[in-house]
Amino acid sequence: MTDLPSPSGSTVAEAEAFLAAHPEIEAFDIVLHDSNGIGRGKIIRRHELLSIYKTGRHMPISILGLDICGEDVHETGLIWDQGDGDRRAWPIPGSLIPLVGTTPARGEVFLSLYNLDGSQMTSDPRHAMRRQVDALAAEGLFPAGAFELEFFLLANERDPRGKMVPARDVLDGRPNSKTDVYSVDQLHGMLPLFNDVYAGAKAAGIKVETLISEFAPGQYELTLHYRENVMQAADDLMRLKRLVRMHARLHGVTACFMAKPNEEYAGSGMHFHVSMLDKAGQNVFVEPTEGQYNDTIRHSMGGLIQTMGESMLVFAPHANSWRRFASQSYAPVSPTWGVNNRSVALRIPAGDIRARRIEHRPAGVDANPYLVAATVLAGIRHGLAHKIDPGPEVTGNGYDAVSQVDIPADWRSAIQAAKSSTFLIDALGADMHRTFTAVKSAEYARVNRTVSEVDFDLYLYTV
Repeated sequence: MTDLPSPSGSTVAEAEAFLAAHPEIEAFDIVLHDSNGIGRGKIIRRHELLSIYKTGRHMPISILGLDICGEDVHETGLIWDQGDGDRRAWPIPGSLIPLVGTTPARGEVFLSLYNLDGSQMTSDPRHAMRRQVDALAAEGLFPAGAFELEFFLLANERDPRGKMVPARDVLDGRPNSKTDVYSVDQLHGMLPLFNDVYAGAKAAGIKVETLISEFAPGQYELTLHYRENVMQAADDLMRLKRLVRMHARLHGVTACFMAKPNEEYAGSGMHFHVSMLDKAGQNVFVEPTEGQYNDTIRHSMGGLIQTMGESMLVFAPHANSWRRFASQSYAPVSPTWGVNNRSVALRIPAGDIRARRIEHRPAGVDANPYLVAATVLAGIRHGLAHKIDPGPEVTGNGYDAVSQVDIPADWRSAIQAAKSSTFLIDALGADMHRTFTAVKSAEYARVNRTVSEVDFDLYLYTV
């Protein structure tokens, strides 16, 4: 087969230069992400890499129609309706990196899926995000942003009650049972693991910044450097999750990205910080006078507030996601906004007004950042187009605020709201919307028919 033009913009020269610079690498993880944000793909040998950059790599269309367990969801329309035919995956430019700490040495490259004619395969979550970025660019706006990554480091074995327990320090095996939020000493016991994460991130071109001990035993947060290219921000988050998971496993512990692994403590969020630049690279959220917020940021928040109820399935996509939402647990779900206030869903952080941004707080770390970003950007577009007022700023405890926007009370309600949402169809695109809601419906049915330990605990000897 002759070389084909890459619809992703990848070049053979990038792969050739990488191979020349890294003669030690013997294999590559080739990874694309499904609607749940799970990396799907293959491990290829070194000699196979160039062919992917020259002609792409065939992948079955069903790879994007899988549930959380990796099983086909026929209702997506991606399986037998289309004969489970192949599509072609192409590398994402700039995503080819070495994986530090692998033996023998491996690399990794992210892919996106395209139809055989080079058009976007629109059930690919990354394309859904790209669609919203391009729509804003057509309006002269260019989103910038970064994600925060909260997660737990847990022991590989559960306690006698079946509960997850915090991992012992990898440095010396010291137990870790206190919350110790912001404790610097608490971080020291996990530094060997985090040093490896930082090294892996540096090799991947990701600027990982502040590390903190978060608001539960064994919970941590890593922040990522702000990106003027918001697509890169989502790629950074996806890759950092993979790096944390890999190095945790190498150090003998489990990195947990469930939204709520312990009912007694706060869950893990994935806060999305977003601002908007004009063609000159100036932040259009900046107010002329500090504290006098302009219509651009106000209307953006208005759109996010008005569409939040329809969007909650994207922000809380799993059964466990809904256990994260509890009053005063730093997981606000009421569609509210405020300044320097962590009890609201949309927070304007304090600080230099030149860095003015919206911190979108509802999404859990278990959500797909491509779909979260696509939905948030679509909400901003909606607010700007319709000049939606966000209402008054919430001060004090945002959990007590009353909103006029209905928010689903549970996972099932969120699925129903998402299925009927014309906004979410626009935000994700019709194909991605159908795929995502079909996968979520199938997962709900799986969970609903499962007899859990809770059932036995409550009912086995009592009814």
